[in-house]
Amino acid sequence: MTTRQSFDTKHKSRTITQGPERAPARAMLRAMGLDDDALGRPFVGVANLGSEVTPCNFHLGRLAARVKEGVRSARGTPFEFGTITVSDGISMGTDGMKTSLVSREVIADSIELVTRGEWFDGLVTVAGCDKNMPGCMMAIARLNIPAVFVYGGTILPGSYRGKDINIQDVFEAVGAHSRGSINDAELLEIERRACPGEGSCAGLFTANTMSTFIEALGMSLPGDASIPAVDPRKAEECKKAGQVVMELLKQGIRPRDIMTREAFENAIAVTLAMGGSTNLVLHSLAMAHEAGVDLTLDDFNRISDRIPYIADMRPGGKYVMADLHRIGGIAQVMKRLLISGLLHGDCLTVTGKTVAENLRGVTLQEDQDIVHLVSRPLLRTGGLVIVKGNLAPEGGVIKVAGNQHLQQTGPAKVFDSEADAFVAVQRQEIKAGDVVVIRYEGPRGGPGMREMLAVTGALVGQGLGESVALLTDGRFSGATHGLMVGHVAPAATLGGPIAVVRTGDMVTVDAVTRRLDMAVSDEEIRQRFLGWQPLPPRETRGALAKYAKLVGSAAQGAVTG
Repeated sequence: MTTRQSFDTKHKSRTITQGPERAPARAMLRAMGLDDDALGRPFVGVANLGSEVTPCNFHLGRLAARVKEGVRSARGTPFEFGTITVSDGISMGTDGMKTSLVSREVIADSIELVTRGEWFDGLVTVAGCDKNMPGCMMAIARLNIPAVFVYGGTILPGSYRGKDINIQDVFEAVGAHSRGSINDAELLEIERRACPGEGSCAGLFTANTMSTFIEALGMSLPGDASIPAVDPRKAEECKKAGQVVMELLKQGIRPRDIMTREAFENAIAVTLAMGGSTNLVLHSLAMAHEAGVDLTLDDFNRISDRIPYIADMRPGGKYVMADLHRIGGIAQVMKRLLISGLLHGDCLTVTGKTVAENLRGVTLQEDQDIVHLVSRPLLRTGGLVIVKGNLAPEGGVIKVAGNQHLQQTGPAKVFDSEADAFVAVQRQEIKAGDVVVIRYEGPRGGPGMREMLAVTGALVGQGLGESVALLTDGRFSGATHGLMVGHVAPAATLGGPIAVVRTGDMVTVDAVTRRLDMAVSDEEIRQRFLGWQPLPPRETRGALAKYAKLVGSAAQGAVTG
C-alpha cells in the first residue's frame, strides 16, 4: 500500500459510538451482538445486491459473507445490507424493461442513504447484474469513503450440439424460430441449455463490460472482472476485498483519489479495446458525473481513435468472459496497451499500487487467439464510435466490434415504441435495406430507456443483421451487434429530430464518417416541428413517473441529479 499520513479509521462511526449521548445508539448495536471491541473498530458497510430474481445475483449472499470474514480478520466490524436489482434478461422485450435503468438510480441512492445514515467508515459492494455495477460505483463516488467493488462473476457458457451457447443465442433463436429456420423443439432445447448456472451473462455484454471497466478504473481487485461465479477463487477474492478496504481506511485512500480523469480514460480505453457494450457510454458518463470528472461523448471518439480493438469477444467475436479468464483475464489486454503507451500507468488503484505496478508480474500469453497483438488488431480503432448529424445533434452510439457492415442508406420504417417494432419484425415486415427507427423510448419518454435486444436479436435471427440498420433513443443490450445506433439524443420526447423522421425518409447511418442523417432539409425539419407535440406521458404515477420528471439526456449519462 502507498504510505500516506495517518487517517482516522473511525472517521464516520465515531459519531454514533462515542460519548454518553450516544448510549441509545450503542444499545441498539449491542442488540445485534456487538461488544465493546466491535464498537471500537471501524464500521464497514457490505452492500449485498443478492436476490432470487436473476442468476446474476442468486449467489451473492455467500460472497458477501466472505467479504465480512475479510473485514473481521482485518479488525473491522462489517454490516451487511441489501438493495434491489432488476433482471434485464428476464424483463427484456416487455414493459418491465423500463424499470432497469431506473434501478441504477435506486441502487445508488439506497447505498448512499444506508451508508450515510449508519455512519459507515468504509464500504464494499457485491453486485452482479447490469445496472448493479454502475449503481454501486455512482454511490461509491458520491460517498467518497474508502471502498472496494466486487463483481459476482460471469456465468459459464452452455452447450448445444457441441457448441458453446449463451443468452445471446436464445434471443437470436427467437428470430430464427419466427422465420421457420428452427422448430419448437430446437428452440426449447436452446432455452434449456444456454444458462447452466449462476453468474452474469457470458459474453462481453453489459455486466462483463462494466466489470472490465471497474477493474481497469482501479476500483476492484486485479482479476475481479473475469473470475467465473462458480470458481472457488471468487470466494477467496471476496475475503481479500474485505481486508483491502480496511487497508484503504488505514491509508486514507478514497475513491476520488482513484477515479481520476486519467483513470476514466484507462477504463474507456481497455473496454473499447475489447469491444464492450454501448451501455458503457451511458454508465461511465453517470459515474464520472458523481466523481466530479469532466467526461463527454466526444472523449469516446478521441480515445477510440487511438485504441485498437484487440479482444475477440462475443457478441461480435467468438469468445466469452470465462475464456478470457482462462488466459489471464483483462490484465492480458491492459498489459498490451500499457507496453504500447496507451494507458496511464501511474494511476492509483485499490491495491494501493499503480496500474503499472499491478501489471508488473503479468506474463503475456502468446499461444492463444482471444487477445491479439496491438500491432495486429482486429480493428485499427476501438469498438465503439459516437455519431452525430441532423438526426442526432447531441450524439448516438454504435458498437463497431465484430464483422458487420458499417454504412447504410435506406428508407426509414418508424415506430413509436419497441413493442410495435417487435410485432413488425415477427410479421417479417422489415426488409433488407430498411432503417428501423424506434423512438419515444428515451430516458424520459419510455420512460426508462429500454434495451432493444428482443428486436435486434430477432432481426439477426431472421438473417437481416447485415442488411438492416436500426436507430433508437432507447438503449441496446450488450449482446446486440450489427449496425445499431442507440442513445440518439436529444430524444423524441425532448424534441430531438428523431421525433419528426417519417416512414420513407432516406436515412444514412455511417460508422466510418460517424454521421447519422436523414435526407431532409433543415427548413423541412423546422416545418415538421410546427405541428409536433410529444406523446403524453406513459407513466403518471409511481417510480417511473418520478424518474421521468427528474432524468436528463442520455448524452450526459441519463442522471437524475
